[in-house]
Amino acid sequence: MIWTYMAFGVALLFAINIGASGTAASMGAAYGAGAISKRTAMYLVALAVFAGAAIGGGEVVRTIGKGIIPSSLLNVEIVVIILISATLTLLIANLLGIPLSTSEVTVGAVVGVGVAFQSLYLQNLLVIISFWLIIPVAAFLLALLFGKGIMGLENRWPQLRGQGRWKKWLAMLLVITGTIEAFSAGMNNVANAVGPLVGAGIMNVTTGIWAGGLFVAFGAILLGGKVLETNGKKITQLSMLQGSAVSATGGILVIIASLFGLPVPLTQITTSAILGIGTANSGLDLWKKNVIKQIMKVWMVSPVSSLAVSYTLIHTVVSPDPYIAVVIISIMIATAGSVSLSRAIRREKSSIYDEGGGI
Repeated sequence: MIWTYMAFGVALLFAINIGASGTAASMGAAYGAGAISKRTAMYLVALAVFAGAAIGGGEVVRTIGKGIIPSSLLNVEIVVIILISATLTLLIANLLGIPLSTSEVTVGAVVGVGVAFQSLYLQNLLVIISFWLIIPVAAFLLALLFGKGIMGLENRWPQLRGQGRWKKWLAMLLVITGTIEAFSAGMNNVANAVGPLVGAGIMNVTTGIWAGGLFVAFGAILLGGKVLETNGKKITQLSMLQGSAVSATGGILVIIASLFGLPVPLTQITTSAILGIGTANSGLDLWKKNVIKQIMKVWMVSPVSSLAVSYTLIHTVVSPDPYIAVVIISIMIATAGSVSLSRAIRREKSSIYDEGGGI
């Protein structure tokens, strides 16, 4: 019974963190373009996310619960391990203000369990991973094309940049498209918190999506501000028409994926669309910004990190194997040591060059 309560608690904590991350993905463009205040954006996202989960979240819930590993592997202890692994990874990213994909950390944690028990639906996993690559690239290319077209329109009719009588209507369009994207977040991301519970038979699909949607909405209001700031202000400044293109591109692509039950990285898709618009405006200079490099590093590390955590917990808690635990800990120490040593060497070289010395 204690494990069951723990599973519920961790799932709801994860849902709260998903709400924080989803805020940046869905309303970052509207906030960055100045169409809506931060507080209003978070409340509107909360309502739309809950509606998306309640109306169309079922298919992705089933994929997370039964489509990656056999549901027979899922019991209360395994569910807790999956959720703890994903939650820790996502919480660290939220505290750093990095818009991280909840789908990647959740799927990574589920895969870690499958690897530990040597039981994976590999074909389904490859389909999911392929769409992690295809959809963000599609979002970037579509937004790049839209960005070029919008530049031409705004150059010809400067009032489309949000001036005069057009400002009100453009702001309304931007908020509407952002709301659509928040709705898509509810369809796709709530499954990451409740899918393992459903797969283990702890709750049914309907109860899962309603409870998950409620706590994701709460997380958007409670923790969404910092991540919203990163996505809306630190990547690139957007006009209202450009922001509408970003939100519409991300929202439509994620809704389509959700209808097919595919858990896709909403934040990555939206950020790719923002990069497409920014590239249309500024060329490749945009890619030199440190925040872009930081986000891309987290994207690559996050699923592997949650996989490693869940795999280690399986061999520590459920099926203890001290030899595997020693190997994993050694790899983590070696990796951290190598990164630290590399930074120290770069600092030493920089110091030598600054002082005009040499070896």
